[in-house]
Amino acid sequence: MDVVLKAEPVARARRLGPVIAAAADEIERMQLVPPSLLGELHASRLFRMFLPRAVDGDEVEPWVYFGAIEEISRHDGSVGWNMFVANSAALIAPFLERETLDTIFADPSAIVAWGPPNACKARAVPGGYRITGEWGFASGCRQANWMGVHGNVVEADGSLRLNDAGRPTVRTLLFPAAHAVHVENWNTIGLRGTASEGYRLDDLFVPEAFSTTREDTALRRLPGRLYAFPMQELYAVGVAAVAAGIARAMLEAFCRLAVQKAPRGMQRLAADAVVQAGVARMEARLGAARAYLVDILSDIWAGADERGVIGVRDCARVRLACTHAIQEAIAVAHFAYRTAGVDAILSGMPLERRFRDIHTLSQQIQAREAHFTAVGRILLDEETEAFC
Repeated sequence: MDVVLKAEPVARARRLGPVIAAAADEIERMQLVPPSLLGELHASRLFRMFLPRAVDGDEVEPWVYFGAIEEISRHDGSVGWNMFVANSAALIAPFLERETLDTIFADPSAIVAWGPPNACKARAVPGGYRITGEWGFASGCRQANWMGVHGNVVEADGSLRLNDAGRPTVRTLLFPAAHAVHVENWNTIGLRGTASEGYRLDDLFVPEAFSTTREDTALRRLPGRLYAFPMQELYAVGVAAVAAGIARAMLEAFCRLAVQKAPRGMQRLAADAVVQAGVARMEARLGAARAYLVDILSDIWAGADERGVIGVRDCARVRLACTHAIQEAIAVAHFAYRTAGVDAILSGMPLERRFRDIHTLSQQIQAREAHFTAVGRILLDEETEAFC
């Protein structure tokens, strides 16, 4: 394996930028990453950034991962989103048995997709589980070769399986993607290329070896500082990276427009002092939010343990930095859109799709402003168990 290839995911993402940008219209229209581009993405190893080295993954530092997803998202938010989701799903790997790991991830084109937990439950049966139901929001499922579900487990006597804390356990079941029946219901204003549609299962049997739970870090089978970060916090890093990439692209597109555009009866936008100050402020806000998140991630990484998990306050710091970065990215996007005038509303223009994409992202759970309240409770010692 080329050492440079494994060491420079951000540079690899940057090299792919023109190819992704050229395919963006097709991705939006077809809700599918073209096979040729998907092949290049796999060759870049950018779907393997969070996989353990034990299965030929790269286990990159979280801030390096942020930079790579951010760079991809500058060129197409949907590709960046699907790449972040695929890497996030790969965080299940350290909890799986080695034979299962090899079965799923020995394939260099392995992608796992799933939707969030819902009311559907798995039935415990000899040797594994049977599962029936419908799930949604499975980003990247059209490119996936493995899929999963998360849900509670009903024991043979009808009771719910409980975890060590006495609460109903949430178990993850993995299966070949061919077993899922896709529900084509991803009809949204933005991030259309993610095809985050639904899927159904009908009494599918999943062997015990292809199931696990992320609730107990003591069950993690593989070491690594990366896996000291809880999955939800790394999910938030991914969403922040996509937001930052989209916002960066919108600010760059606005600056290109401002050099050329002179609204009727006015000077060029780039010559307007109000616009100049606004661009400078947006650049500072986007850059400061990014630097804050990178600083938090690198600081926590330095003290992370190979086997343990970071503490509640560190989880809160990650959450705070990610939420702040997402909200600042949305503000920058608003500035670019509003200041561009009618050029921003025309279909196919550089700002229009990205405006729809970032406002779709803004409705995702990781973008909620309620996270500020939750973090504040931690910082004020009013809460001790949130996040982790």
